Amino acid sequence: MENTPEPTPSSSESTQPPGLAREPEVASPGDSEGCARPLDTVPKKLCGYLSKFGGKGPIKGWKCRWFFYDERKCHLYYSRTAQDANPLDSIDLSSAVFDCKADAEEEGTFEIKTPSRVITLKAATKQVMLYWLQQLQMKRWEFHNSPSAFAATPAAALAENGPTLHLKLEQEEAELEEFLCPVKTPPGLVGAAAALQPVPAMPSALQNISLKHLGTEIQNTMHNIRSNKQVQAAEEASQSVEPPSGEQPLISDPSIPEKELEDPPKSAPRSSVPSGPTQKPKRQSNTFPFFSDGLARSRTAQEKVVALEQQVLMLTRELKSQKELVIILHKALQAAQQEKRASSAYLAATEDKDRLELVRHKVRQIAELNQRVEALEQGHERLMQEAGLREQHVQALQQHVQLLMDKNQAKQQVICKLSQKLTEDLAEPPSQPADATNGDFLSQQERLEHLKDDMEAYRTQNRFLNSEIHQVTKIWRKVAEKEKALLTKCAYLQARNCQVESKYLAGLRRLQEAAEAEAGDFPELLQRLVQEALQWEAAEADSVGLSPVSEYDDYGFLTVPDYEVEDLKLLAKIQALEVRSHHLLALEAVERPLRDRWATLTELVPSADLKQLLRAGVPREHRARVWRWLVHRRVQHLQAPGCYQELLARGRACEHPAARQIELDLNRTFPTNKHFTCPTSCFPDRLRRVLLAFSWQNPSIGYCQGLNRLAAIALLVLEDEESAFWCLVAIVETILPAEYYSKTLTASQVDQRVLQDLLSEKLPRLTAHLGQHRVDLSLITFNWFLVVFADSLISDILLRVWDAFLYEGTKVVFRYALAIFKYNEEAILRLQDSLEIYQYLRFFTKTICDSRKLVSIAFNDMNPFPMKQLRQLRAAHREHLEAELRELEILKAEYLERRASRGRAAPEGCASEDEGEGDS
Repeated sequence: MENTPEPTPSSSESTQPPGLAREPEVASPGDSEGCARPLDTVPKKLCGYLSKFGGKGPIKGWKCRWFFYDERKCHLYYSRTAQDANPLDSIDLSSAVFDCKADAEEEGTFEIKTPSRVITLKAATKQVMLYWLQQLQMKRWEFHNSPSAFAATPAAALAENGPTLHLKLEQEEAELEEFLCPVKTPPGLVGAAAALQPVPAMPSALQNISLKHLGTEIQNTMHNIRSNKQVQAAEEASQSVEPPSGEQPLISDPSIPEKELEDPPKSAPRSSVPSGPTQKPKRQSNTFPFFSDGLARSRTAQEKVVALEQQVLMLTRELKSQKELVIILHKALQAAQQEKRASSAYLAATEDKDRLELVRHKVRQIAELNQRVEALEQGHERLMQEAGLREQHVQALQQHVQLLMDKNQAKQQVICKLSQKLTEDLAEPPSQPADATNGDFLSQQERLEHLKDDMEAYRTQNRFLNSEIHQVTKIWRKVAEKEKALLTKCAYLQARNCQVESKYLAGLRRLQEAAEAEAGDFPELLQRLVQEALQWEAAEADSVGLSPVSEYDDYGFLTVPDYEVEDLKLLAKIQALEVRSHHLLALEAVERPLRDRWATLTELVPSADLKQLLRAGVPREHRARVWRWLVHRRVQHLQAPGCYQELLARGRACEHPAARQIELDLNRTFPTNKHFTCPTSCFPDRLRRVLLAFSWQNPSIGYCQGLNRLAAIALLVLEDEESAFWCLVAIVETILPAEYYSKTLTASQVDQRVLQDLLSEKLPRLTAHLGQHRVDLSLITFNWFLVVFADSLISDILLRVWDAFLYEGTKVVFRYALAIFKYNEEAILRLQDSLEIYQYLRFFTKTICDSRKLVSIAFNDMNPFPMKQLRQLRAAHREHLEAELRELEILKAEYLERRASRGRAAPEGCASEDEGEGDS
């Protein structure tokens, strides 16, 4: 908290009382020169006395405080008086809301609610309360629209928007007037005039002191005392004559007789009898009351009485201790006498037998006494426990009695009130029926007036709350718009940064290719720049608030794969930056509206709208739920409770023939994904169980290479073994054609021939170019169809393909395969060598960065794409392929027959390898 500095004194202070020499509440910090300006040019300050509810314990209640508003910080400071140098505390109004209570017990009560606390204030009248509320609203609005609220805005923009801001303020004032008419300034209760008024009286001086800010209170009190002394000294120095004889000195000592008040001594010093106007502010500045001289004179007698009382108490305690000592000595004397008698009887015995009998008797007495002592100790412990329980019970009874007494007292009060009311009603003389009717009419009329007043108060409260809600809503919308604009700007700047960095890397790559044939330092410099660009980490971007490319994506795939060839590393880094750039640019325009649409889609039902949403891609937070629904639609006729657990039990009981091949392929599944390469990850074990369960589920296939990648994608998205297992079943047994993963891969070969026909139809230039260089695309595309692009596309685009694939089927795979070639058609046409074409086709799917462009090509540029045509092409090519396979089987059988008829006899002089080794 900042202390409010003292303003410089002006010429107007000479006419003020001494206690009002300083006015920190009138001139805010830094505006000291404004006090000397004419009244018509001085801006109106918001300040005045209000009652604040606070405190703890017995001093909790209303405390009078001086409030003044600081326009620079939008804070409402308050102190005990207007003359205090340091404020006690402040209230932040920038994020506060205001509320007036129409049903409050005391008139003029209102609240200021901040995020951290609620401050209850009370004005002198209802008009003053409404004035404070309207002014606080306007001050808050002015602060939010002041130039300080746009600190990040350039100065030129502020200069252009200055008239606009002023116009907005005027419009806001007009809008507030529609809710609640402006309240006139209450004369003498707010502003600089309120500082000249005396402090409102409180029941006791201690009640108005803030114990929470006791240090500030002491500082202000000492400051006021010094100021009063300086003012008093200045007045005494300026006085040249004694006060008139008609004025009586004000003496606060009650011990002085009244005669001395009537005839004061002439020899009294002048400085000890100040004049009336001077003494009055001195009394107001005192915080603690003075003690009288009579109390000081009687202090010795009281001390003597207290000393005598303490001496009597000490003697009483000593007497009590002496009595206890006498009792103890008496018991000791009895014990000694008894021991003496026993010793005398022992000595009087003449024979040893009698003495032995006496000893035995004493031993028995000692044993009995020990038992009695133990019994008494146990009884003592039991009594102590019972005493504790009784004490607890007594405390509970005391509390119950106190509660009953409180209830009884409350009931007695109610009975007294009712009795008093009954007595008053009986004491009233019976009136005439006309008088009774007239009295009823007057009471009804009075009640009606009260109801009208309450209704007017609630209307005023309603109008104020409407204005408050209107203003707070506008402020919230404005802040939300600023936040959205800043997020959009940040995403745009990050996208631009990614684009610039990718262009820089692409430029380095081109320079490196151009400088390979040159000698000198230039290639070495390029090599060093490329290494620095590849080793640049995201931590360096975090230091400036940007992180263009993270190491792993949301599903654990490396965003920049660690290739052995440096050229491929550079291309991977460029591609990752391009993907990040496209994602950031599409975040606000496409991704956010798409997420909002998915959030509103609670129940999934097959429809054209759902089809379009799936083609656009499912957000990560909804993908698992959507995939489970898609898989359930496909396999609901195959699912049975406990089926997956039964398959796992079969796998544990008996080893499947494909278990060894599955174990070999586990370590080769997605080497660029941290979930399958980390030694402590649980995903490899889950994948093993899913593949073994499927091998028992479908014995005709068992296991085929490629199924591990399909199951791994399902595990990464669904994160549940059983759900991933049924997803694999849905793909292999319901979506893809039969014999897709058979030993001959018949359906897979058919789809490759169908793709070749569709490529000739949709992209004739590219087909002719590839045919000219004798490029067999099935070497590249066969794996696309076998694992549904799991090894080819980056994860963001791959999962979008699967979103539509699980809903529409294999037609989506053909659409995306054609779209990939269309996306890179121009780059392939520029290559004029078959080796270069094959090298480019090996990794060209990883260069696809713009997912929106690829989706548009697949579902717009490739139209029309009827399913009927796809079925016809599949049927035709399947017939041709089966004929070829039959012919191949015939040729194979003929070859085996010829070989069997010839026999396997070797020519003379030739020995087999086994025989040669045996001879050696």
